Amino acid sequence: MPDTAIPVIPTVPVTPAVLDGLRAIVGERGLILDDHGKQPFVTDWRGSLVGSAAVVVRPANTDEVSKVVKLCFDNGIAIVPQGGNTGLMGGATPWPTHSGILLSLGRMNHVIEVDPVGYSMTVEAGCILQILQETAASHDRFFPLSLGAQGSCMIGGNLSTNAGGVQVLRYGNARNLVLGLEVVLPNGNVWNGLRSLKKDNTGYDLKHLFMGAEGTLGVITKAVLKLWPAPKDVATAWLAIRDPQAAIEILSEAHAASEDNVGSCELMSRAATEMVLRHVPGTQDPLKADTPWFLLLEWSSSRPKADGVEGMSEKMEQFLADQMEAGRVLDAVIGQNEGQARNMWRIREAVAEASRAEGPGLSYDISVSISRIPGFIDKGIKAALDILPSIRPYPLGHIGDGNIHFSFMGPKGMDRETLQQYSPVITRAVNDLVRDMAGSISAEHGIGIDKIDELAHYRSKIELDTMRSLKRALDPKNIMNPGKILRL
Repeated sequence: MPDTAIPVIPTVPVTPAVLDGLRAIVGERGLILDDHGKQPFVTDWRGSLVGSAAVVVRPANTDEVSKVVKLCFDNGIAIVPQGGNTGLMGGATPWPTHSGILLSLGRMNHVIEVDPVGYSMTVEAGCILQILQETAASHDRFFPLSLGAQGSCMIGGNLSTNAGGVQVLRYGNARNLVLGLEVVLPNGNVWNGLRSLKKDNTGYDLKHLFMGAEGTLGVITKAVLKLWPAPKDVATAWLAIRDPQAAIEILSEAHAASEDNVGSCELMSRAATEMVLRHVPGTQDPLKADTPWFLLLEWSSSRPKADGVEGMSEKMEQFLADQMEAGRVLDAVIGQNEGQARNMWRIREAVAEASRAEGPGLSYDISVSISRIPGFIDKGIKAALDILPSIRPYPLGHIGDGNIHFSFMGPKGMDRETLQQYSPVITRAVNDLVRDMAGSISAEHGIGIDKIDELAHYRSKIELDTMRSLKRALDPKNIMNPGKILRL
């Protein structure tokens, strides 16, 4: 666990009577009691956080979730909800002092309905994101949430953390992709908000309370998701660019040049690219260019390319020629087939995997206004190098929405414990810069365990008190994912 002091959380044990009650609800198949079986659930995917749980409970439907939560509420037992366990802030990992249950939604993995005419899909919380993407595609529709963990993350966790990803530029964060939710509240009651309505102005929009709350206000069990027309004409390019300032200028002009069809715009440093090429088998350098900065740019249209009509690739080719003439693009390659485009995306998506293989590091998930990104990168790197001159920066991110994963690898040969000694002062320098630029210390990864103290440091008293008021109103016994986001 991080150095953050453990908050006060309920420590009521799971008694034999409660365990019998859980078994009566979910059956023997729905319980994991042995330490070996529990280990993947109580350990975060990075392997850096390890907690505890008396039992892992795996309900099969909303009724079982409701009964489990009601049983825990009546007995004051803490609950840690969990989807695919791919989060980066420890939000789904129990604290070491957690004596309650871990509630895994993985068995609730059914697509309930696809409405291609109404462009919506109703699903259970345990559905794997990639399966939902493929299901939408099988109906000639598109579900745009896309991130590196899509082969194992679950939609309930995506919504509970308001996941971002590479399509936010065009479609918005996870909360922008939802029409309705079903949620089990901390007392076991079920709120059914599964409405497929784009316009519903009847008081407070409750669904937005639960998206981004990281399971601290209730358990998302079902969702109605928005769908879009399937892309039919896609152009993906890997650009060697002058610098981050050029990147945001390229993006600014790309909107009009693509006829507002920019899907993704991802900044990659040479250091991050080379790290992936070193550690991830099968990846190939799309463009052997001697430049410290690259841009992954994708345009897409739902209109099929017609013979004799200029498509996305032709429009992008002309655009890149203009950008080369302007001095922003130094070299570029447009993917000529799906394999080449997939390789470009694999390099971008495999950064987290490669960084684990590379060694200990520090990473900051920040956002500032798009026009401030170049200045932030320059000042942030300088601030970190002033503290630890041999640290290795590798910034990258979704610059189209202002989100930079401002990351560093430790100096070669430095172990994790030594690097952690520098972490507090580097973190303060980076986050102070974010604050000074009116940005966010967590653009898409959330707060979880890792950023509790940072949230308390940078958010105003009014904001924190309002959050606590909501938490206490919905979860008066503090049993729902206690010790995450806020100190009560």
